[in-house]
Amino acid sequence: MRRWNGWGEDGVEAHVPDRARDLLSALVGPGTPTPDAALDDVVAAVPPSRLTHQAAWTTDPLDRVMHARGQSLSDWIALRSGRLGAVPDAVARPTDAAGVRAVMVCAAGLGAAVIPYGGGTSVVGGVTTRPGDRPIVSVDLAGTAGLRVLDETSGLATFGAGTTGPALEAALATTGWTLGHYPQSFERSTVGGWVVTRSAGQESAGYGRIEALFAGGHLETPSGPLDLPPHPASAAGPDLRQVVLGSEGRLGILTDVVVRATPIPQAVRTNAFVMRDWDSALVLARTLAQRRLPLSMVRVATPLETATTLALVGEGRGPTMLRRYLGVRGVGPDRERCLVLVGLSGRTAVVDAAAGEVARAVRDLRGVGAPGVGKAWRRDRFRAPALRDALWAAGYAVDTLETATDWTTLPDLAAALGRTLRHGLDHTDERVHAFSHLSHVYASGSSLYTTYVFRLSADPDETLARWSRLKRAASEVIVDHGATITHQHGIGADHVRYLGAEKGPLGMAILGAVVRRLDPAGLMSPGVLLADDPT
Repeated sequence: MRRWNGWGEDGVEAHVPDRARDLLSALVGPGTPTPDAALDDVVAAVPPSRLTHQAAWTTDPLDRVMHARGQSLSDWIALRSGRLGAVPDAVARPTDAAGVRAVMVCAAGLGAAVIPYGGGTSVVGGVTTRPGDRPIVSVDLAGTAGLRVLDETSGLATFGAGTTGPALEAALATTGWTLGHYPQSFERSTVGGWVVTRSAGQESAGYGRIEALFAGGHLETPSGPLDLPPHPASAAGPDLRQVVLGSEGRLGILTDVVVRATPIPQAVRTNAFVMRDWDSALVLARTLAQRRLPLSMVRVATPLETATTLALVGEGRGPTMLRRYLGVRGVGPDRERCLVLVGLSGRTAVVDAAAGEVARAVRDLRGVGAPGVGKAWRRDRFRAPALRDALWAAGYAVDTLETATDWTTLPDLAAALGRTLRHGLDHTDERVHAFSHLSHVYASGSSLYTTYVFRLSADPDETLARWSRLKRAASEVIVDHGATITHQHGIGADHVRYLGAEKGPLGMAILGAVVRRLDPAGLMSPGVLLADDPT
């Protein structure tokens, strides 16, 4: 069972290597662990539900606490301190579209709002219950999970929206298929959540982002059902799938998702390289993207992230041998090296040919291979969120943010973002460790994924204030550079103030009009996606 106030499993404690702890202590200062609130005390403080008992709902205080928050850092601060602020008044667990429809009708009759809840992995406040006059019903979609239909001739698979990543892949694998969508939250997030947040997977360069994989499905809206047939292509007006993609629960609840699966590839590899500096690493990433090689992933760490990654894996034979090997090969100074990961999947002959092209491009830029690193990354690639638990226990807060921009703007944006975060708490004499990588590359540009670490305060309100200041400053840098406010995390409630800069006044008016048409009473996910009440 997952822990109620973090990411990992109950009773399983992640470990911060001594080398990483020493690095953080030198960079931002020694961490001071803060005591967590006890679950029993938090549950005991839950106020009575404002809703009358319904046969298909629960008002159990523990259940309500477990559905009150997601995985953003502000959520963590609330959970760890026991200051939740608000919890849903009830939790509903429908098992199909008819059940979802019944919840909506009942909630509307009671004057309640509805928040869809998939895996609870939102890092932008997408499932967070906020104080307000209206009662809140959290709609847990786990009961809709499962494979409905697999058309092996067409490669179309229909899943319940509450199906998690591992369950989805396991169901497809029994007949030799895969979706290939692996976000960092893969182990907990759901296929419905991927669609409504417009998710990108680690290997989306090969398999496609979720908008390419989402073929159709069924959306229950307060105004009625919306069915999206899974045509291979259509010129019949605007594509209404694009309205559902990124809608984040404001338009209704996605109950069934049709995805485009692909046969499991013959060969899957993750090759690692080390480039001598950031400039050559950027040239490599852009070259690989623009050559349109059949790659599933290109991931490029800045020098600071490369050094941090090596510290996080600690000592031991592998990391020590790698450092010696890079020194012998003369691949630049430690402080300038950049780690590059390249994923390949497909028929063995195609993978071999693409791997050869990549290796030649690396050699042309005087980079070298990093034996064993790619295999280790693939093995541990979903462990990063669990490290947040370990770092919190050591007295450090960790958050991430991401964006995407063109290749011309990227170097300046990366530098400005790192500089802004590292100096974002100077006024409090606190330091911030911030580092970035390119997680997805495209012919015209790339995403930029940034992690930042700072010390916890003994006062949760001060920790929240530090996070708010850093989040706001970084978001303003992104907007000022004309980059997208989110590449893969969605808008939630944390980014609503910045969406207008990207969409423009008319674009925001169009979004508001769509919400008013499908949800005229404002039933769905208040405060998410749109800052103003569209009603």
